[in-house]
Amino acid sequence: MKKNLLLLLIIAFFSVLVLAACGTSNETDNTNGGSGSDAEETEENTEETEGEEEEAASDDEVYQIGATQIVEHPSLDAAYEGFQDAIADAGLEVEYDFQSAQNDQNNATTIANNFVADGVDLIFANSTPSAQSALQATSDIPILFTSVTDAVESGLVESLDQPGDNITGVLDLHPDSVTRTVEFIDNYFEGATIGLVYSAGEANSVAQIEAVNEAVEGTSLSTTEATVGNSSEVQQATNSLVGDADVFFIITDNTVVSALETVVAVAEEQDIPLIVGEPDSVQRGGFATFGIDYHTIGYRTGEMAVEVLTGDKTTADIPVEVPPSMQLFINKEAAEAQGVEWNEDWDEDAEFLETTEEE
Repeated sequence: MKKNLLLLLIIAFFSVLVLAACGTSNETDNTNGGSGSDAEETEENTEETEGEEEEAASDDEVYQIGATQIVEHPSLDAAYEGFQDAIADAGLEVEYDFQSAQNDQNNATTIANNFVADGVDLIFANSTPSAQSALQATSDIPILFTSVTDAVESGLVESLDQPGDNITGVLDLHPDSVTRTVEFIDNYFEGATIGLVYSAGEANSVAQIEAVNEAVEGTSLSTTEATVGNSSEVQQATNSLVGDADVFFIITDNTVVSALETVVAVAEEQDIPLIVGEPDSVQRGGFATFGIDYHTIGYRTGEMAVEVLTGDKTTADIPVEVPPSMQLFINKEAAEAQGVEWNEDWDEDAEFLETTEEE
């Protein structure tokens, strides 16, 4: 009997050991299974983190823009400021390399070639000579231009609706600007001879002078011209028209506008009304203009640049645009200084600007 009881106790003891071993084995298996699940979860988290980092890197991309400008004067400067404002408003991170050609076409060519060598993401060409140099330098880097009067005649685009593979922008001349200006002169200075001072080397200017001469046909007006090669010749050229010109009309010629104060001085000394091509020149002493806001056209060009940089559009998808509107601007102080007889019509028709003194 005792032997049987002892045998039962031995069997029970070994049964407990076997069950304990099984339990340990199951726990180990479960632990290993948990490790596999954790590994998969860790891998998924890693992939998500990498994806977020890639997205953040994309969001934080810094674009390189080369900005080329033929010369520094208020109108072109306002266009460049508008361009930068549009890109800032879009939230893009941009580094600018601004270069002024100091009114030298050779410098403009060098600047454009350097931008290409640096591999910028986009070129902002502010003026016709700057845009021409950029287009000659590259057929791959997108070019956005403004402060260009006739993009077709200057060879920048084939047509306004189909600008080309890597260039488009916004013009600085409203289609009716020259016509309206000539009509203004004909209405209020009947029979006048218009004195035109411009650079024959600027395609932008030649196109406008041709437009003025065409608009004069059939009116009471006539024109007389003087050309310049650089800004130091502007005062002499303007003086050469005294005695023949009853009214000066200075178009948006970069060379002449950069030295506008010398024209203003002659106009005031000789009591000759000075009509100009844009509002900034009115603020610098011009009497009147049917003009546009250069900050506005620069801003619109910047909006186009955003579409190109972000890949929403290519330059070929964006037609060249003209300024949306124009306005008669008058400087009363300049009118008085230039001996202009005031007309009450202007009180209703014009927006008035004051002369801004240079700092």
